[in-house]
Amino acid sequence: MYRREKSLALKGSSSALCNNLSVLPLPAKRLTYFATARGGALQLLSAAHDGLGVSQRQLPAKDALASLSACIVTQAAWCVLPSRTLLVLTSQKGIQMYEADGSIMVYWHALDASESSPGQAVFARGIAATGQRFVCVGTSLGCVLVFDIPCKGTNVTLSEVLEEHRGAVTDIAAELCERPEGRLDLVTADDSGELCSWRSGEEFQLVSKIPASGCSCSSVRLWNGVIVAGYGSGHIRLYEAASGTLRAEVAAHARWIYALDVAPLSGKLLSGAEDSFVEVWGLAYNPDTEEIEIKHCQRECVTDTQICGARFCDPEGRTFAVTGYDLSEIIRYVQL
Repeated sequence: MYRREKSLALKGSSSALCNNLSVLPLPAKRLTYFATARGGALQLLSAAHDGLGVSQRQLPAKDALASLSACIVTQAAWCVLPSRTLLVLTSQKGIQMYEADGSIMVYWHALDASESSPGQAVFARGIAATGQRFVCVGTSLGCVLVFDIPCKGTNVTLSEVLEEHRGAVTDIAAELCERPEGRLDLVTADDSGELCSWRSGEEFQLVSKIPASGCSCSSVRLWNGVIVAGYGSGHIRLYEAASGTLRAEVAAHARWIYALDVAPLSGKLLSGAEDSFVEVWGLAYNPDTEEIEIKHCQRECVTDTQICGARFCDPEGRTFAVTGYDLSEIIRYVQL
């Protein structure tokens, strides 16, 4: 189904972080942007569709004083809104927002360490764009910060703080496709395994809450009203987002799942884990049984590598990319 293509070389390897790969396809330019975190910097790559013409640079994490002292990148993601695209970077110090190519910083938000308990780590993690103008970012305190993004300029404002989680937020996902009025479009996950689904708007509304499962939910996606959640136990679970009902469960990996992604136009699901395997699945709705079906399609092994990032490179899921801990390359796969 997929074959391995020429890899993209990195100047440094990727850190052992969940969801440590972000991809932004630019079909009009026949380019794809890639981002993966290593220590205190984000590695940015621009590559042509054939894997040639690669350019690369480092984007350092900064504190409020723009210094480079002891600031570790925890995640990065491109947030695509109808009016603009931003590159959002999270760290132990705060949240940085850049123009899509990382050339200009648009906004900086510092985290308040005084709100944490003694000895508790403070960091931001979990990034998603939702609605017409919102970017949501999770924190180690269990809060989800909602930023109102202007069509242009730097007048970004913190419009709301969602405080339903008791554990550190691990991941956030959203659906940006056309949706029926009132349909939820955001899901948040935390270290305890608790999931919350939301309806975005001038005020965000909590739609459902799925109780903690005793194992961290490390990666989450939202597809056609279905929550796709990956856990430290190696399980993938599908929930009905509106009600929180469990629709399917798969023992997908032997070890901790580090990354999930869904190709929105095809329903293909990608999972990567500590066990060195990348799995491709197919999601489908069965109108006869009104059930969500998950089917295994392909398995790829990256030998002796702890997979920490896996993303589709196009909405149809024809190509995908993989990163691994201490791996100095981004591995690409193309559909036959």
